[in-house]
Amino acid sequence: MTQLLKNWLIQGPFAQQLISFNHHDIVTGVLFTNQVAHFYEQLRQTPEQKWLLASDTSDLFAVGLCAALLAGKEIILPPNTQTGTLSELTHQFEGILSDKPLCESHAFILLNKELSLPTKPWPKSDTFGELLLFTSGSSGEPKAIGKSLRQLDAEVSVLEHTFAEHLPHCSVVSTVSHQHIYGLLFKILWPLAASRPFLSEQIEYPETLSYYTALLPNLCLISSPAQLSRLPKALEHERQLRSPSLVFSSGGPLSFTAAQGVAQCYGHLPIEIFGSTETGGIAYRRQHEADELWQVFEQITIDQDADDGALLLKSPYLADDQWLRCEDKIEPTTNGQFRLKGRLDRIVKIEEKRLSLAQMETLLCSHAYVEQAALVVLPQFKSQLGAVITLSPLGRSVHQEQGKLSINNALKAHLLTQFERVTLPRRWRYPDILPLNTQGKRVAAQLVELFDHD
Repeated sequence: MTQLLKNWLIQGPFAQQLISFNHHDIVTGVLFTNQVAHFYEQLRQTPEQKWLLASDTSDLFAVGLCAALLAGKEIILPPNTQTGTLSELTHQFEGILSDKPLCESHAFILLNKELSLPTKPWPKSDTFGELLLFTSGSSGEPKAIGKSLRQLDAEVSVLEHTFAEHLPHCSVVSTVSHQHIYGLLFKILWPLAASRPFLSEQIEYPETLSYYTALLPNLCLISSPAQLSRLPKALEHERQLRSPSLVFSSGGPLSFTAAQGVAQCYGHLPIEIFGSTETGGIAYRRQHEADELWQVFEQITIDQDADDGALLLKSPYLADDQWLRCEDKIEPTTNGQFRLKGRLDRIVKIEEKRLSLAQMETLLCSHAYVEQAALVVLPQFKSQLGAVITLSPLGRSVHQEQGKLSINNALKAHLLTQFERVTLPRRWRYPDILPLNTQGKRVAAQLVELFDHD
């Protein structure tokens, strides 16, 4: 497999390469090179080795990322720049490379788009920096995940090998943040290495997405289940005259209903990527039918733990070539394919009985009334379980005709086929969508808030 990213980072962009764009501005290879060289020189003159990188715009983020990698610095990517997040991570970095001041107590280099910089060659480097990312969307301490250029390059090269034929002269737009591994790879590193321009802004509204879809003949959309599940309704479930050439989804489970809704509007199914910050992408699929098999990426090897069915993984995206145990239960089939059977690691005690929340969620999702399900422990109600359910079209119809109690009783009866009555959820909520963050991850605190008022 070619070293697509490393080769690009060594050579830099060609002068007329279109790096990024928005509705009023473009960045060419010449301007990008001058900016990278400018910040590379600043970083090379600093003794600080660990630099936090954050920018609202993807073009400046890409400048800072390339400059720091070429300068051999360790790059810290916070999941966000909230005060609490930076406070938790303050011991991880010595300097800040950002488009706005964040912490007064650290060295600071302001990322800005200076148009009058002198023309300079692309910086040359013998030693490349590394990245430190953090898992997002969970409660508790952030978990640091290191990524070397070799690991990132391996994944970018496989993505290009797998999907390039579907991306003729594509421009890339995204509804997810570049501060996380999915957005970092799919919106920044892969487009740079493959000479595909990316939108410098993050798309937040369906109207903005429709604007760029109508404007650009070939578009690759990088999105998440949270946004894609809302998209069909925003587009009034109508087939669009202009559609993206390819739609990617990652960060959490995309329901079959949402996948079909996107296909109805855009004419083709989104490609879902299964993986994590630690593992990178593991497999991909298009949901032609419910519970579609996942296809493992080339160069990745999987196995199954004989005791509990956990996914075992060997991947060039990892730091070593050892087997890594993932807390996802799988059912292997043939030709590097498998079915996901839920998570294994969310074990709680209800009425002194051990209970797998993932197993109960999987059973709930198998009911005809249910599209998605999330369970949370409710500390304000003496550790009772709360169930947050988005209903299927059939479920919504029954809810409207027969009421909430009828739905509650049907789902309890369904759960009783595998679980004891004392462990069942005591409180039920039926929102239109699950509260998710922009990465498509469930946020426990937001789920719990749904139960603050009866």
